[in-house]
Amino acid sequence: MKNKNYKFGTKAIHAGVEPDPATGAVMTPIYQSSTFIQEKVGQHKGYEYSRISNPTRHALEKALAELENGKFAACFGSGVAATDAVLKMLNPGDEVIATSDLYGGSFRIFKAIFEKYGIKFNFINMDEPSSIEKAIHKNTRLIWIESPTNPILSLIDIEKVAKIASQHDIWLAVDNTFATPFLQNPLDLGADFVVHSVTKYLSGHSDVVMGAVVTKDESLANEIYQIQRVSGAICGPMDAYLVLRGLKTLHLRMERHCQNAEKIAVFLRNHPKVDTVFWPGFKDHPNHDVAKKQMKDFGGMVSFSIKNGGTKEAHAVMEKFKIFAIAASLGGVESLSAHPPTMTHASVPEEVRHATGIVDGLIRLSVGVEDAEDLINDLKQALA
Repeated sequence: MKNKNYKFGTKAIHAGVEPDPATGAVMTPIYQSSTFIQEKVGQHKGYEYSRISNPTRHALEKALAELENGKFAACFGSGVAATDAVLKMLNPGDEVIATSDLYGGSFRIFKAIFEKYGIKFNFINMDEPSSIEKAIHKNTRLIWIESPTNPILSLIDIEKVAKIASQHDIWLAVDNTFATPFLQNPLDLGADFVVHSVTKYLSGHSDVVMGAVVTKDESLANEIYQIQRVSGAICGPMDAYLVLRGLKTLHLRMERHCQNAEKIAVFLRNHPKVDTVFWPGFKDHPNHDVAKKQMKDFGGMVSFSIKNGGTKEAHAVMEKFKIFAIAASLGGVESLSAHPPTMTHASVPEEVRHATGIVDGLIRLSVGVEDAEDLINDLKQALA
């Protein structure tokens, strides 16, 4: 976009999108082509093979870079593939410090794939960023955080962690999936990488699987692009088109997600059968001040635990839902429910789950954009 001072809603609609030079089409075409004609050997119009670059994907990457206030973005076939790309920048012997409360898929790829290649992972509680200092060793190369975390919704002070990382010449990667660039911009707070499961809020309609990495640093971007080209875990042009379409309503959707989540969090906190409600908008949330400082609102995710309940009781409630569908995803326009201990975090050892607050009676809600009254009534009847 020519004017970098546009507000977020304007950027969401116009970022990365230019009228098609061939036809003047307002919407970016779906360039469903694996290869592109070369006028002479090595002479082409900027595209030669879709694994390397595709016009539709390129438009999406430009849009995501602008929305995150970055300069470069690379899209991948899934959020885990985006995580994989960042980790492939490491070498055997390198160490990673990661928050102990994080998405089960991230934990799984760290432990099951990269640990056997000689990369060491240290999982620590980052409620107080100073604890990171004690975990830094001479081989520490990367700090990996989520904020808010999945599924306990803890907040980590990104700016403080970024200062620590910078002092020790360590990369900082922030999984910004739960917050989205509408609510939070980690690159502005000092992060080196922002990682997204684009599948979730950025797409917003539960019809795409995709990931992305965004950065301001050209040298880091070149390494990520090299991994993208060589490893080939790319997204297709149709998926890129669908996300470009979804981004245009991101600001509108996130406003409604946040409004509905607040109403549901308040309802759950006052329900006699609910034990703990995890939502960073509560003033007594341990990281509420951090949330207020670095986020525009408190997000569309709410987790809660059943009072005196375990897996059986949590499953029983979920199976009564009529609107909150049971599904292992989040961030779509429809409301979803998940049981982290047996779904998203089943690969995390039980003792690790319990230590981070993922108790057996925990239910995670991705609050959609339906009418809040209907969602609350659904919760009422399921908890009755």
